[in-house]
Amino acid sequence: MVPMPSLHILILAAGKGTRMKSALPKVLHPLAGAPIIDYVLATAAALSPASRTIVVGHLAESMREALAAHGDLRFVVQEPQLGTAHAVAQAAPLLEGATGTLLLLYGDVPRLSVQTVRALLDEHERAGNAATVLTAVVPDPSGYGRIIRDPGGIARIVEHRDATPDERAVREINSGIYAFELEPLFTALSRIATDNDQGEYYLTDLVAIYRREGKRVGAVVAERPDEILGINGRGELAAMAKRIWRERAEALMASGVTLEDPDTVYVDAGVVVGRDTTIRPGVILEGRTTIGANCVIHPGVHIEDSTLEDNVVVFDYSVITGAQIAEHAEVGPFARLRPEAEVGREAKIGNFVELKKTRLGAGSKAMHLAYLGDATIGGNVNIGAGTITCNYDGVRKNPTTIEEGAFIGSDSQLVAPVKVGRGAYVAAGSSITRDVPAGALGIARGRQENHEGWVERRKRKQAEAGERKPEKT
Repeated sequence: MVPMPSLHILILAAGKGTRMKSALPKVLHPLAGAPIIDYVLATAAALSPASRTIVVGHLAESMREALAAHGDLRFVVQEPQLGTAHAVAQAAPLLEGATGTLLLLYGDVPRLSVQTVRALLDEHERAGNAATVLTAVVPDPSGYGRIIRDPGGIARIVEHRDATPDERAVREINSGIYAFELEPLFTALSRIATDNDQGEYYLTDLVAIYRREGKRVGAVVAERPDEILGINGRGELAAMAKRIWRERAEALMASGVTLEDPDTVYVDAGVVVGRDTTIRPGVILEGRTTIGANCVIHPGVHIEDSTLEDNVVVFDYSVITGAQIAEHAEVGPFARLRPEAEVGREAKIGNFVELKKTRLGAGSKAMHLAYLGDATIGGNVNIGAGTITCNYDGVRKNPTTIEEGAFIGSDSQLVAPVKVGRGAYVAAGSSITRDVPAGALGIARGRQENHEGWVERRKRKQAEAGERKPEKT
């Protein structure tokens, strides 16, 4: 994008979101993997404005903390909340001495594209307007301000609640998104009164003020009306998320990825998936996740902040977070890979196996019912069913090392810190508390004793005891 050296951006995000019925500011509610306002901030950043973007917020401290990842924003508190014109006026001290164009966006309108904003700004500059509003023509304009035109252009903008029946019949609506020339803006805002149904300072009244002063007010009609849709309640939030999920699914399929049921696959914006990968129903891909080519992700899998190389198979209902999986490896079903888990090439993780901060080497297998934590496991190791690395001593986490070619028998406990040497065996049912040398067999269990005839003797004693039992009276 070409930088816009005379552009300044203000985002209104002070609404309490009463219809959300939530203590969380409306614009911070998650939408398809990111807070609602993140989409607006991404659009603002793509325009490369001349100054730091200003956010007018409610509960500014929580907003500042939530948006810290976006870098150098400026925040203004609107308190009390007396309408949109009042909200814009709060930014005046931060824009003192600035010249050029102020772009007004809303933190709860996430689908507005950079292309549409560019069209608005280009028309604003071309026409030399004091203000240019983004409008849309919609089938049902209920609830939106109406654009009232006359031969001179836009005569006024009337809020739905204040409109006459004839005005309510107008289908061109106000998006609330404007481009303003800064020089006359804040002086004009001071002239807005509160003679309306809500007793608030309406930004829309600025149109009539500019017209009286002979200033030009223009409009750009959005080609896609759905771009100006805002989010007020949780139903609208869900509907918007569904649109975004579907668009991402369509983009994946267009890039060569097979989605068996695209309406049930949920993919975050930053996720990358390689060609000829198949994603089956009910899959969630979140965060900084990359999946290679020719992978198969089976139903119910949840992957977050992880990297899967080519030809990986993840079976049903596995959960993978912050992990690395090398090519031709298999995981699941019902496996869990926690942060810093690494699965080597052609390794296999089976059902109900959990890895935490553990590296499983190439060709190694842990197929059933195991917990492997804080472990380094070499290549071609077999981990038997029910194996546990006992990594926590109540104070600190301790490491377990299992070298290449070792064999760990079923139901073994490796009490860390401990090392099983190259090619060593651990007998099934052992509790290993000392290192097992390379090539050795480690056994740590009680000696078995067989008592011949014990079962018959037990039965005989029980029968004798029953004969001596007194009868009930």
